[in-house]
Amino acid sequence: MNPLAVELNEMLSQSNPYVLEMLSDLGKNLFFPKGILTQSAEAKEKAHKFNATIGIATEKGGPMYLQCIQDKLTAFDPKDIYPYAPPAGKPELRALWREKQLRENPSQQGKHFSNPIVTNALTHGLSIVADMFVDAGDHVILPDMLWGNYNLTFGTCSGAVMRKFPTFTVAGGYDVDAFKAELKNSAEEKGKAIVILNFPNNPSGYTPSVAEGDAIVAAIKEVAESGCNIVAVTDDAYFGLFYEDSMKESLFGKLANLHPRILTVRLDGATKEEFVWGFRTGFITFADGNSFENARVMTALEKKAMGIIRARISNCPHPSQTFAIEALRSPKFLEQKEEKFQVLKGRALKVKEVLDSGKYDSAWTYYPFNSGYFMCLKLKTVDAEKLRVHLLDKYGVGGISIGKTDLRIAFSCIEEKDVPELFDLIYQGVQDLA
Repeated sequence: MNPLAVELNEMLSQSNPYVLEMLSDLGKNLFFPKGILTQSAEAKEKAHKFNATIGIATEKGGPMYLQCIQDKLTAFDPKDIYPYAPPAGKPELRALWREKQLRENPSQQGKHFSNPIVTNALTHGLSIVADMFVDAGDHVILPDMLWGNYNLTFGTCSGAVMRKFPTFTVAGGYDVDAFKAELKNSAEEKGKAIVILNFPNNPSGYTPSVAEGDAIVAAIKEVAESGCNIVAVTDDAYFGLFYEDSMKESLFGKLANLHPRILTVRLDGATKEEFVWGFRTGFITFADGNSFENARVMTALEKKAMGIIRARISNCPHPSQTFAIEALRSPKFLEQKEEKFQVLKGRALKVKEVLDSGKYDSAWTYYPFNSGYFMCLKLKTVDAEKLRVHLLDKYGVGGISIGKTDLRIAFSCIEEKDVPELFDLIYQGVQDLA
């Protein structure tokens, strides 16, 4: 094991040994090398004569670039576009995102957590979690209504056992009891669990109520108190898109510093929150279970995360970080974001209005939804995949089939005025097949 990894592990062992136990074998071996990047950082600070360290080309005191590209980016200084970004992301962006988290999540106020590290959006953040904390055979706890990429990231790539529980009760609420039971089973079998908390949920579009959220937190704490190490991951990809009665915060704030055996990891980002999907700009933030500030734990985890970023992709794109900084600084940012929120809320409520008309009751019911981009129909009479293909071939309507009965509809990309026609066509497709 590299001496730098040994040093980081010793920091964890002295400060919170449970966090060290949570790390995968790879996670224990991770470190951030004192190599080219470290030496280049030192040279940037001190090499006032010549800086012959980092592998970019320079010209006239700045980065070299092609004018045909810069002509399209004249609003930005070349130094904020072309050089490599720091491995943990631009410091200004990290600070701005931390301020945003605190502003939007009152429960994070007064809690001790790391500075957000920039990731190549949330999928990359999930991959970092898998690399740092998941060994083959570890249990990942998540609802049966889940984003399919979890299976690939944690199951196929890391060899985790995917332990799924029913998302909803018969009455239509989040099934906290089923979650707790699955978590307890993993505690007994493994003594460790990775919990995925994805709200607003993809594919259902559901965010728990405040009471349900509190019950989830209480269940995690109870199982941790029984002696289980828990990595609680809040996948907040669609954070802020809460349209009706539900939690309006990430559970990260309530889980942070809750118990020494709970390590909380928040994954969020500009991708969906700021409607910049192609920018691929996300963040990973850590909070351990100590009720007092523990900088050594945060330092060790940040260094290990930076190490896996360095190993896998070197660093994240610089231009999109600059663009995100400009947006967060803009005096028009909040106003424009609210405008787009209202558009999406209008579409979600229109979907409910149309579905609650009773017109389609013979063909389907629908799962609870109150947030995010999606909702799911539960078909009564036809196979979801057969319906998906039929709708595509005959009516030019696209949806996503999930299992035998569920059809996911992304109302985020349907104009409000077109919602009735969309569901009329889906209903016609069901009648065709029935």
